[in-house]
Amino acid sequence: MTNSEVKPLADFDWDAYESGNSSVNTNREAEEKAYEGSLNKVNDHEVVDGTVIAMNKREVVVNIGFKSDGIIPMSEFRYNPDLKVGDTVEVYIENQEDKKGQLVLSHKKARASRSWERVNQALENEEIIKGYIKCRTKGGMIVDVFGIEAFLPGSQIDVKPIRDYDIFVGKTMEFKVVKINQEFRNVVVSHKALIEAELEQQKKEIISKLEKGQVLEGTVKNITSYGVFVDLGGVDGLIHITDLSWGRVSDPKEVVQLDQKINVVILDFDDEKKRIALGLKQLTPHPWDALDPNLKVGDKVKGKVVVMADYGAFIEIAPGVEGLIHVSEMSWSQHLRSAQDFMKVGDEVEAVILTLDREERKMSLGIKQLKPDPWENIEEKYPVGSRHTAKVRNFTNFGVFVEIEEGVDGLIHISDLSWTKKIKHPSEFTQIGAEIEVQVLEIDKENRRLSLGHKQLEENPWDVFETIFTVNSIHEGTIVEMLDKGAVIQLEYGVEGFATPKHLVKEDGSQAQLNEKLPFKVIEFNKDSKRIILSHSRIYEDAQRAEAKEAKKTTSAKKSSKKEETPVIQNQAASTTLGDIDALAALKAQMEKGE
Repeated sequence: MTNSEVKPLADFDWDAYESGNSSVNTNREAEEKAYEGSLNKVNDHEVVDGTVIAMNKREVVVNIGFKSDGIIPMSEFRYNPDLKVGDTVEVYIENQEDKKGQLVLSHKKARASRSWERVNQALENEEIIKGYIKCRTKGGMIVDVFGIEAFLPGSQIDVKPIRDYDIFVGKTMEFKVVKINQEFRNVVVSHKALIEAELEQQKKEIISKLEKGQVLEGTVKNITSYGVFVDLGGVDGLIHITDLSWGRVSDPKEVVQLDQKINVVILDFDDEKKRIALGLKQLTPHPWDALDPNLKVGDKVKGKVVVMADYGAFIEIAPGVEGLIHVSEMSWSQHLRSAQDFMKVGDEVEAVILTLDREERKMSLGIKQLKPDPWENIEEKYPVGSRHTAKVRNFTNFGVFVEIEEGVDGLIHISDLSWTKKIKHPSEFTQIGAEIEVQVLEIDKENRRLSLGHKQLEENPWDVFETIFTVNSIHEGTIVEMLDKGAVIQLEYGVEGFATPKHLVKEDGSQAQLNEKLPFKVIEFNKDSKRIILSHSRIYEDAQRAEAKEAKKTTSAKKSSKKEETPVIQNQAASTTLGDIDALAALKAQMEKGE
């Protein structure tokens, strides 16, 4: 039927309709009254329940039984991701009719108007409620509960430590209200409290069945420097670092990782079963039991240095199988040294098995055995009379300890350092670490020690000195040292002599002083003891004696000639003789005084 065919009713009373007396108008009014009566009576700023009749990603359409439906943004329902058509929700009527004639509703305001009452009810009834985690804050999270911002402490999120808080932002979870501050209207909620009751039941069940030797599956919960905490399903146990592996472990993270599922064996627990000791290595056989049965003393093995001490190094030749190389087995040298001088942790080394005790699970190793013992053929390598270069290792008051090669030590006695110099301490002659030329004097194979000499490398100059510093010969010398018993005098050719105090008196009666240069007479020469005794006084004393002797001779001659002339000149001879006697007496007195 087209528009041209639409015709007005022929019998419709238009006059009555216009005047309002028509039956049509009467029916309309009755219908409007009946319609109005079927709708809910609502007021602005009132909270009512509505039904979700439609929803999409942006909006939720809610019917509250009014003449029009209300539209609420989906963001107001983000705390409830399970919302669906047919659900009853509370709404706040902001306006029954806006400019567009639209009913304006708010779910957020409806929740807020009832939230404080509901949150207090939830605390009182220990009710489980839903909340939306909005964001992180210091020490925890902010949770939307009934439109109120509640605080969720980090420790109350889960029973296990939380490593990444950000993964919870945007999640809707179940909570229990655990604390309300009425004055400041602060609300604290917990998710952990929900699962603790369930875990407590699991815990009791697990603990009641615990037995030593039992193998359980657990999850690595926490890793510390001393061990690993494992969650056995509500019950925590500790694997000590020493029970992680048969080998040495410096960091537990080398063996396990967080959240890793592992099998563990129960080693021990206390009476209340609160402390549970677990083991991981015990699930595998001990490495000593799997050690090659053909391995024996004398065999060479390779390993890694795992621990160092002053007295030696522990070498791991297989995980859990270690041997000790004592410092005395690191070198043929007899010198006391620290093991750190030879190796460090992490070094790969080759060694020889010295002892092997499978029952005690102990092994000792050596590395010096990889080199030949230098004392085996010592007579061939370092025969008596042979010359070598050695390194000064140590001093004593009586000599110098030197090392010709590693393991071959010798002593140079202080008397064998120099032919001519009087050495009081070896430090005057050389220094530690210096090289020194030596000659082998004697071999003590039993005590592994050589007697060495340094001066023997040169000819003995005392054979020559014997011809130069003859007794009564006079030489110039300088006093280089003053002692209580006398003075040390430096002579030519680097030779030193000695003079007692009475031989240091000068002709004028004064005492010779340090650094004074004077002539000295040799009064004793001893080649064997390398000793030259000198005297300065003896030089002028001997001269005086010679003069006295000469004077005596002259006097005697005069006496004899006077005796022959006596009959002729009696008085003159007498006077001359008396004069000579006085002179001799004076000379004799002077000589006696000198002596």
